[in-house]
Amino acid sequence: MKEIVIGENQAGQRFDKYLSKYLNEAPKSFLYKMLRKKNITLNGKKATGSEKLKEQDIVRLFLSEETIDKFSRVKVERSHGKLSILYEDKHIAAVNKPSGMLSQKASGSDVSLVEYLTGYLLESGQMKEEDFRCFHPGICNRLDRNTSGIVIAGKTLAGLQEMNEAFKLRSLKKEYLALVEGVVSSGAYLKGYLHKDEKCNKVVVEKEPFEGSVPIETEYRPLAGNQRVTLLNIHLVTGRSHQIRSHLASIGHPVIGDGKYGSKKSNQLFCDSYGVKSQLLHAYRLTMPELKGELNYLSHKVLTAPIPSDMKRVLEGEHIEESIHE
Repeated sequence: MKEIVIGENQAGQRFDKYLSKYLNEAPKSFLYKMLRKKNITLNGKKATGSEKLKEQDIVRLFLSEETIDKFSRVKVERSHGKLSILYEDKHIAAVNKPSGMLSQKASGSDVSLVEYLTGYLLESGQMKEEDFRCFHPGICNRLDRNTSGIVIAGKTLAGLQEMNEAFKLRSLKKEYLALVEGVVSSGAYLKGYLHKDEKCNKVVVEKEPFEGSVPIETEYRPLAGNQRVTLLNIHLVTGRSHQIRSHLASIGHPVIGDGKYGSKKSNQLFCDSYGVKSQLLHAYRLTMPELKGELNYLSHKVLTAPIPSDMKRVLEGEHIEESIHE
């Protein structure tokens, strides 16, 4: 017999959903049969599987170890590496993702921030492999591979749910720094329509709606610059794939180093001069909204990620003063 005490990351879900995760190789017919025969009980009583689990509920599996091992497979994909943690508490971690790292796997062989996060939580003792039977920590927002900056990870069910909801509702304020080509003398609030071609992983932006397009909004203001480049503060109002890069390119100010939407000539110049190999776009500030649930202590908290070294090199080389602290 195996006894399981329900923790906070398992509470709130249907009992049968939990069992499907814990005994993830077992057919559903087997689980319901075991419930009917009281070989699986909840708080010492017969259960149907439709019950909502609460913290400290007791699940008993009157099954042999061989049967449990046969039907329960814990798969933990992890990677080892040092993460730059900007902020961390019980529920969330704010990670400064470097350029070049995937936010999430694009294919089975990829290693992403999620696997590094898993490795970090295991190595720091915050989670055990057993915990991954029924809960997997994850990230709540994504950045392009070659965009650096703040990614929020949910370490608990409450952290994942509340942060995912905030990103979905766009109630967080997301600010980026971008070093763009040309002189930008004043700010603007851009509206447009974007469509992504999944085959070539590239988007098209137009001022008027067109078939398959979705509306986008991007606000920016110049912080500093010279006759070649301008440092912009960008408020990402909507959050579509490649939005900032394509929207700025559509008005003639592509992000320096952007091989997909930028100028080949300009990119080569900055590569030769400063070793720039990817877009100089950085998710540098995140302002939390008013939060009502377990994460209410994070209301209006501001998280900031330091400027990456490649962007700093160009700013110094171009004699552009940083003015991002207002």
